[in-house]
Amino acid sequence: MSMESLGLAPSTLVFVVLGLTLAAFVWGRFRYDLVALAALLGSIMLGLVPADDAFMGFGHPAVITVAAVLVLSRGFERSGVVDVIAHQVLKVGERLMLQLLVLVGTVVLLSGVMNNVGALALLLPVAMRLAREHDTSPSLLLMPLAFGSLLGGLTTLIGTPPNIIISAYRGNITGDNFGMFSFTPVGAVVALVGLVFIVLVGWRLTPRRRAQSADNDMFDTANYLVELKVSEASKANGLTLQQLRDELEETIPVLAVVRDDDRRAGYRFHGVLREGDILLLEAGPDELRLLEDKVGLSVIAEPEEDAEAESDEQAAKERQPVDTEGLQLIEAVVRNDSMLVNRSVRQLRLHHQFGLHLVAVARDGARLKQRLRDIRFQTGDVLLLQGSENEIADSLATLGCLPLANRELNLGQPRKLLLSIGIFVLAIIAMLLDLLPAAVAMSTAALVSLLIGVLPLREGYQAIDGPVIVLLAAMLPVGEALETSGGAAIIANALLTFGLEWPVIVSLAGLFLLSMLLSNVVNNAAAALLMAPIAASLANGFDVSLDPFLMVVAVSASCAFLTPIGHQSNTLVLGPGGYRFGDYWKLGLPLSLVVMCVTIPMILWVWPL
Repeated sequence: MSMESLGLAPSTLVFVVLGLTLAAFVWGRFRYDLVALAALLGSIMLGLVPADDAFMGFGHPAVITVAAVLVLSRGFERSGVVDVIAHQVLKVGERLMLQLLVLVGTVVLLSGVMNNVGALALLLPVAMRLAREHDTSPSLLLMPLAFGSLLGGLTTLIGTPPNIIISAYRGNITGDNFGMFSFTPVGAVVALVGLVFIVLVGWRLTPRRRAQSADNDMFDTANYLVELKVSEASKANGLTLQQLRDELEETIPVLAVVRDDDRRAGYRFHGVLREGDILLLEAGPDELRLLEDKVGLSVIAEPEEDAEAESDEQAAKERQPVDTEGLQLIEAVVRNDSMLVNRSVRQLRLHHQFGLHLVAVARDGARLKQRLRDIRFQTGDVLLLQGSENEIADSLATLGCLPLANRELNLGQPRKLLLSIGIFVLAIIAMLLDLLPAAVAMSTAALVSLLIGVLPLREGYQAIDGPVIVLLAAMLPVGEALETSGGAAIIANALLTFGLEWPVIVSLAGLFLLSMLLSNVVNNAAAALLMAPIAASLANGFDVSLDPFLMVVAVSASCAFLTPIGHQSNTLVLGPGGYRFGDYWKLGLPLSLVVMCVTIPMILWVWPL
C-alpha cells in the first residue's frame, strides 16, 4: 500500500497517522511505546518513512544520550550522592513553607543533572516521612515536589529528554547543537520563579487530603486485622497456609500464626495448622463469610465479663489484640515502568516468586474494597505489602515499586560517591570544551561507572527505561515525516496567517500554548519531536532566528502541569498524595501561566530574533 494507491497527499496521510497516534496516547489503552511503534510501522507501510531508515532512530544521538543519563542517574542513587542530600532534608523542621523550599529546591537542583523521575523517586520517601513526622498532609508536599522535578529539568541539556531532542534537531539543521548549559540562562530563571511561586502561593492551591501520619495511615492496618481460631472441626485443621489458600481460591493474606503464645509471620510459617492456632489476617465481611463457610474458621469471641471458667489474667490476655510489630509491613507505589501494571496478583505470583504478601491496595487516596485477586494494578497505586525485611527492598526494585515508608537512608560508600561525582564532572568538562559530543561523553561516563563498580551491570541495564527509548526511537522518523511531507509547513503557514498582523511574540506564545497542551496528553519527548519541525517552519516563515522558537518548544514540552498523565512524575505522586485527576490544574494552570510569562521575555532577551 502506498500514497499513490490511496490517492492522498503525503501531508494528509501524516496528519491521519498523527491523529490516530495522539488519540491512542490519550485513550491510554495501550502503552505509549507500543503506540509509537505502531505509528512508525504504519508510516513505513504508507510510504511516509523509507523502510531502510525505519530503525535509524535507535542509533540517534538523542536516544543514546537519554539512555546514558538514565544509567548515570542510577549510579548517583547507588553511590549515595542523593541520600546524603536527603539526610540533610529530613532535618528541616516542622514549618511547611520551609519544608517546601528545601524539598522542591533540592529536587530542582537534582533534576538538572539527572533524570527528573529518578530525582523525584529518591525524594518521595523523604517527603512522606516528613509528612508523617510532622502530621502534615502529603498532598501539600507531593504535587509541588513533582512539579519541581519538571522545572529542574529545564536548566541543563541532560535535565529532560525534550532538551536533548531540541539540541539534536538544531544540530541537524544548523550543524551546531545546543551545549550543556545553553538552556541554563532561561531554564534557571524559570525554575527559580516557579520555585518561589510554589513555596509562597502554589501550595495553597493544592487539595488538603487526609493526613497520613503514623497513627492515621492510608491503610490504618490495625482497624482491618481480625483473629480467627482453628477449631478441632475446622477444615483448616491439618492444612498448610498454601493449601488453605487453594481451598479458598482467594489470596487472603495471613499476616501471622500464633501458637502457644509464639507468633510467627505468615510468610515464615511452613507447617500445618493445628487446633488452637490463631490466624491474624486482613479480611472484610465477604472474606469472613468465605473463611467460615469453606474452611470453618471463625472470629474469636470476646470473653464475657462474668466468665468464671477463666481467670482475670487469661481473660485480659484473650482480649488483648495480637501485636503487629515486626510484621515487616511496607507501603510502596507502583511506578510507570513496573511489571505490575495491568496485571493481577495471581498472574504475578507475588508470594512464590518474590516472597511478598499483598495486604491491601489504595488508589486515588482511598483503599480499594474489592477482592485482592480481582485487582489489576495501575501506575500510582499504593500497595501495603508484607515480606522479609532482608529481601523486601530487592523484591520491590525488581517489581518496579518505590517504597514510601520504612525506607532507611543508605549513605553509600564515600569512595564510590566521589568517583561518581568525578566521572560526571569530567564528562561535563569534555562537553564544555567540545572534546566530545554529548552522546559520546555521557555514554563514556556511564561505561566507566559500570566498569569501576559504581553501578552493577545488571542495574545499569535495569536503569534504561525501555518504553522511553522505544518511544523516542520510533517517533523520531515519524517527526521527520511530518517535516518532509510538508505537514509541518502547513501547520506553520496556518499559524503565520493568523500571526502576520501581530508581533512575533504573539506567535511564540501560541506555539508555547500548543506545545504545552500537547505535552499534557502525550509524553513530553513525543511533544518535542512533533513540535520541533513546526517551530522551524514558523521561524523560516517569519524569516527570523530559529533558536527562540526551538527554546520555546524545549520549555513548553516540559510544562506538563495540568494532568496526572502528562508526565511520569505527576503519575508517581497520584496515589501517595490521594489526588484526583482534576486536582492538577488547580496548581498546574497558574504555574503554567507564570512559566509562560517568564519564559518568552527571557528567551527573547537571551536568544533574540
